[in-house]
Amino acid sequence: MEIMEKDPKAAVMGPEGTLISLEDLPAPNTTRWVARRKAEVVAAVKYGLLSLDEVCNRYNISVEEFVSWQRLVDKHGMRGLRSTKTQQYRHR
Repeated sequence: MEIMEKDPKAAVMGPEGTLISLEDLPAPNTTRWVARRKAEVVAAVKYGLLSLDEVCNRYNISVEEFVSWQRLVDKHGMRGLRSTKTQQYRHR
């Protein structure tokens, strides 16, 4: 089985309409997850920059947590990820 390394120059469309690469993603030791950072990680998976498994391992998050971010972005855009609005959006 051949292991392929990710192209560090590869870029995908980020949540704010700009290109993001692996270097632009939040640091693996991120502890403060603002809406923009979560949305960047969701975009990285959506457009193939990283796999779901890679994201979960890199950021030490569960699949369930990532899927909740993904659902909120799909339904409400980046504003759905704001911590002050999360409960409001999740119960609709």
